[in-house]
Amino acid sequence: MVEMIANVNGVVNSFVWGIPMLVLLIGTGILMTALTKVFQISHFGYWMEHTLGSIFTDKHITKHTEKGDQSITQFQSLCTALAATIGTGNIVGVSSALLFGGPGSIFWMWIVAFFGMMTNYSENVLGIYYRRKNEKGEWSGGAMYYLRDGLGSKKGMGKVGAALAVLFALFCLLASFGIGNMSQINSIAGNMKAAFMIPNLVTGIVLMVLAGLVVLGGIKRIASVTEKLVPFMAVFYIVGALIVCVANAGQLIPALVSIFKGAFAVKAVGGGIVGAGVKMALTWGMKRGVFSNEAGLGSSVMVHSSSNVREPVRQGMWGIFEVFADTIVVCTLTALTVLTSGLVDLETGAVISKAEGSALVGEAFAKVFGPLGPMFIALAILLFAFSTVLGWSHYGSKAFEYLFGAGAIVLYRVVFILFILCGATMRLELAWDLSDTFNGLMAIPNLIGVLSLSPIVCRITKNYVDRRIRGLDTEPMLSAFLEVQKMQAQGLDESD
Repeated sequence: MVEMIANVNGVVNSFVWGIPMLVLLIGTGILMTALTKVFQISHFGYWMEHTLGSIFTDKHITKHTEKGDQSITQFQSLCTALAATIGTGNIVGVSSALLFGGPGSIFWMWIVAFFGMMTNYSENVLGIYYRRKNEKGEWSGGAMYYLRDGLGSKKGMGKVGAALAVLFALFCLLASFGIGNMSQINSIAGNMKAAFMIPNLVTGIVLMVLAGLVVLGGIKRIASVTEKLVPFMAVFYIVGALIVCVANAGQLIPALVSIFKGAFAVKAVGGGIVGAGVKMALTWGMKRGVFSNEAGLGSSVMVHSSSNVREPVRQGMWGIFEVFADTIVVCTLTALTVLTSGLVDLETGAVISKAEGSALVGEAFAKVFGPLGPMFIALAILLFAFSTVLGWSHYGSKAFEYLFGAGAIVLYRVVFILFILCGATMRLELAWDLSDTFNGLMAIPNLIGVLSLSPIVCRITKNYVDRRIRGLDTEPMLSAFLEVQKMQAQGLDESD
């Protein structure tokens, strides 16, 4: 039975993550980049100033909401989104891309990130525009809502939008137990045992207790933890990776050259063992890039929608920065630590070391830090993967809320916490594959929503640029939620 499930899943997984799906993902990013007039480049200084720059200059970005207010700050929404996004994919995923796609895969990872910035931006704009408040006073947003209320509002598309919304929520719910829970915990347990000889059961129990203390507190407690954890873990890893790169500074230029040569030169990767040339570099770079930054999957928009921001474009810019930080910064540093360490033949692209996954990155760090290298990576994976669990617990809870109502969320959270122990103590090859499939299936209804609602994104973006950047006297576009509130205050019905 298990073998049959594995075979069926393998066929589905190949379809979900085949070339057509990757073309759809990248194509959506290209379209949104064109429709927004290359916003990520044309307004680079502006969105950098209003994301990273505003953390240090605008107290409203980090100022906590009142106790009774269930929304979170813009900075907390970013940290919670990055908590779920920056995970084992930034270490294991990059290592796999180098192993099977060669150095050139990193170039295509950058391309995915460049266009993915605007896919993520569009998701967040739509998330804020179509979000709603539930009976607990919490913001609820995401692909479910812009599929149901956005796509579903178009003539003859009501049932289609509603069906796609349910499918997205179902796929997200299932993925939260796999890629967002058990697979992450399993990676932590394996690395802690290898580096520190801590039994898997002990790791599982400790993480289950820690996660329970956070997850059961809901989004405000999750956000409160991630706003402290994410900056620490990011700085911790970035500083370590920079030390390795500086120590191997003489190999930085050859490493960068190998990335560009490998992206376009038709030559065997890994000595011809696993494939060849551009196709392998492109496929693996795109696959790992999408899994790393999750642009197009419609996941992080669920936490971005909980922000106390009123302008959809403001939260959209945080989505751009999220992809930038995850792939352009963290994934690139991981790749350069491996490429400059002598573990990869920069001429052929072959990985010389026999290590795979996190062990390959650990070996690269060991070249500089000695025996502390693998321990450093084990701790990095602990922080990255555990933060991913916290972020995905919110995604799963929002999907569960959409399907079964806000009153039943506590049931989901309890089950989610119990699955942590399962993840630490069981073999998860099939669970990895299944979660990959459900994670990929999330993208299909989400991208349908983004593409069909792209005119809305364009109108909101143009309205914001005219008002905030060009200084024109233009009436602001209200979110769908605020428009309904305004009509209700004027005694009008939504259909008027």
